[in-house]
Amino acid sequence: MTVPPEPLEPPEPPESPLLSGQTECGTSAHGPLRDFLRTETGSAAVLLTAALLALAWANLGPGSYASFWHTELSVRIGSGGVSLGLREWVNSGLMTLFFFVVGLEARREFDMGELRERRRVTLPVLAGLSGMAVPVAVYLAVNAGHASAQGWGTAMSTDTAFALGMLALFGTRLPGSLRVFILSVSVVDDFVALAVIAFAYSKAVSVPALLTALGLFAVLLLVRRTLGMRIPALYAVLGVAIWVALLKSGVDPVVTGLAMGLLTYARPAERSDLEHATTLFRRFREQPTPELERTVRRGLASTLSPNERLQRMFHPWTSYVIVPLFALANAGITVSGGQLAHAFTSPITLGILFGYVLGKPLGIIGAALLTTRVSRGRLRPPAGWGAITAGGTLAGVGFTVSLLIATLAFDGDELAQAKIGILAAVVGSFVLTWLVTRVIGALPKRSRSRALLGTSQGIVDLSDSVDVRRDHVRGPLDAPVTLVEYGDFECPYCGLAEPVVRELLADFGDVRYVWRHLPLHDVHPNAQLAAEAAEAAALQDGYWEMHDLLLEHQGDLLPKDLLHYAEEIGLDTARFRADLRAGVGSAHIAADLESADLSGVSGTPTFFVNGRRHHGAYDIASLSAAVRAARERAALTGAGRPA
Repeated sequence: MTVPPEPLEPPEPPESPLLSGQTECGTSAHGPLRDFLRTETGSAAVLLTAALLALAWANLGPGSYASFWHTELSVRIGSGGVSLGLREWVNSGLMTLFFFVVGLEARREFDMGELRERRRVTLPVLAGLSGMAVPVAVYLAVNAGHASAQGWGTAMSTDTAFALGMLALFGTRLPGSLRVFILSVSVVDDFVALAVIAFAYSKAVSVPALLTALGLFAVLLLVRRTLGMRIPALYAVLGVAIWVALLKSGVDPVVTGLAMGLLTYARPAERSDLEHATTLFRRFREQPTPELERTVRRGLASTLSPNERLQRMFHPWTSYVIVPLFALANAGITVSGGQLAHAFTSPITLGILFGYVLGKPLGIIGAALLTTRVSRGRLRPPAGWGAITAGGTLAGVGFTVSLLIATLAFDGDELAQAKIGILAAVVGSFVLTWLVTRVIGALPKRSRSRALLGTSQGIVDLSDSVDVRRDHVRGPLDAPVTLVEYGDFECPYCGLAEPVVRELLADFGDVRYVWRHLPLHDVHPNAQLAAEAAEAAALQDGYWEMHDLLLEHQGDLLPKDLLHYAEEIGLDTARFRADLRAGVGSAHIAADLESADLSGVSGTPTFFVNGRRHHGAYDIASLSAAVRAARERAALTGAGRPA
């Protein structure tokens, strides 16, 4: 039996039991998608405030509002440079970063999220395309025979921040899976909208400048292929150069952001990278030099994918500064009773309003229904039809991209009419969604659950299904809900989670709990031996008694302590000592480690509910909500015990 060395500095449990921590060398327990949604929904209030401020400014001081945003700002290097008004700097410059973040999130979904199963891409793509085509058709029908028909692009694009912000207002009335659906549809929406901006609403194209931009983009692809993402500054320089070339070509340069975001790959933090980071930190702990400090910083940064690092860097700025600034620069219109009366008889205002409030939901719901019917149920929305209907009405919020296209398509009174239509569509979308949720809420419980959750099978994140012949199971074997925890007996956060799990099992009689070993030997040197002790106890039918004692005494996991625990629970200590020395549990632990790697688990504790990874806090409220949702979905789908 090999006794591991004492740690350099044993990890201490957190000072306050906030059940959201995780031992994984500095990464957060919150999932990137959850963080993205939280930022989007939180920024909706800031965006609305900026829009209201723009309206107030434009009506209290219309001259100052217009003159301020027309102020010219020039950036010159030698004889060359760029000269734009402040509004153009916001619309074509800062908004490039907004679309960069949209591209990052789209790539993350393709690499790690709901769309990593490529067949699931089909439905949101078709819903997104239909959700743009139908509103455009409605707008063109209303504006048939008018010159304003050329502004059809203003009636097609959903505002992600507003849509997700409004979704947050409805809270638990709508399922979490609807957020992912709306986000997926919005990514398609934004991509097509940028193509429309580039080809339908750009100025006369300068071919030499456009060829220069394409050449620079080819260089960018070559650098990505040969050097990877090791030199971020080089990508920044190439991105700026492409932006300038597109601006000079007459093509709206915001497409640069989306293209570069889509090129930035995403991947989960790997355990081997985290262990390497721990090794680097220990070297720095022994010899704290500036050179090693830089090495540690680079090593820690390399554990996260470039996609996640850039999202964390830029997303708060785009959500809380850039998009609200865009609203402040573009939402200002002078409003009077006569102007409103004239606007609501204008085909521009009515085309935009009807396009969003009627066309958007009809396009999205119709495409989802048709795809499900044609595929004979193989392709289904991730939520129930009631929730998808609410998602369709929420998608009728057009603001950011719609305003951007409106400023390119119209000017003067027509631009004011378009802005009124866009703002009216926001109100109309909210009212329609509220009505849909009221109708769903009035349904009987089972019908309401089916309308919200549907019967589609979600992605299973857990690579190896639970096997009652080898896994350690606590609770009824035929339970409809399975909670799997990857844990480490020396991890302080696992110790905090243990009483929560026990309370959960006491509250729910139809949940089975599975513990799988993930000893993080680089930060918890006694965890491997403790896991082997639990497996040695399992050979004498004492696994759970040993499991509980190990988590109760996380600071005392030396061999003498393990022997004491074996004696305390009545095991044959001679056999226990022999099994521990022989490492009889090593194969079981290695299999758990392999399943953790295949499931993308790098830290402890990590929970899976019916095979789906649980992100966020693991307090009793959060885990109970996840269990209830899984139980409800299992009852609807007839899934029985999940894999």
